[in-house]
Amino acid sequence: MKILCLDTNHPALIAVLREAGLHCDEAYAETRAQVEEMIARYDALVIRSRFKIDRAFIDKATNLKCIARAGAGMENIDVAYAESKGIRCVHAPEGNRDAVGEQAVGMLLALMNNICTADRQVREGKWIREGNRGYELNGKTVGILGYGNMGSAFAQRLTGFGVRVLAYDKYKSGFGSVSVIESTLEELFEEADVLSLHVPLTEETRYLLNETFIKKFRKSIWIINTARGACLCTADLVKQLESGKVRGACLDVLEYEDISFEGLNAAQLPEAFHYLVRSDKVILSPHVAGWTFESHEKIARILAGKVIAALRERGAGIS
Repeated sequence: MKILCLDTNHPALIAVLREAGLHCDEAYAETRAQVEEMIARYDALVIRSRFKIDRAFIDKATNLKCIARAGAGMENIDVAYAESKGIRCVHAPEGNRDAVGEQAVGMLLALMNNICTADRQVREGKWIREGNRGYELNGKTVGILGYGNMGSAFAQRLTGFGVRVLAYDKYKSGFGSVSVIESTLEELFEEADVLSLHVPLTEETRYLLNETFIKKFRKSIWIINTARGACLCTADLVKQLESGKVRGACLDVLEYEDISFEGLNAAQLPEAFHYLVRSDKVILSPHVAGWTFESHEKIARILAGKVIAALRERGAGIS
């Protein structure tokens, strides 16, 4: 069995695959056209975000049995088409859920307590105390939209802060617990002080957080997005920041990112982006919520295990 790796990952991934007797080739610099020429020789493909695995690509992968995505989101893979061809698609959200949960809490605390603004001011020789008076999480209601690996990890990190946690997931039920109240979307609109987004990017969730959605909240809210940038309409967010309906936003992801998540050309971005950059009500980070040293290795080991399991299901003789 032969595996083709298209993106660099933690060395543990290839090590575990090779220990199981699988042959691994690396094609980190090859173009898509070059990969398409060789893909028919491989049984499994490991990718992060280099390019889309679409129908045209899948049609050339005549021997493929598994596509493995090193991370959580699967939007760069036509999963339905791949599975219709008998190709198992796997990913590793278990590997970076802890990192995402911690980042979401960290960004929220920093925003509510003006930590980034105050740090910058002190470095400039400014000592502003009243202007940096913050808010406590204790006593607030935190709404979680999407209760999979990431949403549940965020909820777990909130234990001990004295918050009320409401969680809504359109496709999941029965997950309520002592610390998390399974809720309706209407209950989130009515009660939440904070909204944290933890949904995949699909046609259903693209621009889910828009002006109409945000205005449904009874209170002014803080928003956290560590999911996918295109789940939130930036122009509408800016309008709601200006109106005061959104008190602040923590954005690890932006709708302007390309498929590889590797960078932005600020000069080519609209005014909405520059508003975010200027605003003290916004904390930004470069899509790193799940990008820790620990998650790097966990993703690799979990994904390798899933590739091995998928190939075993297809009758591969793997140790």
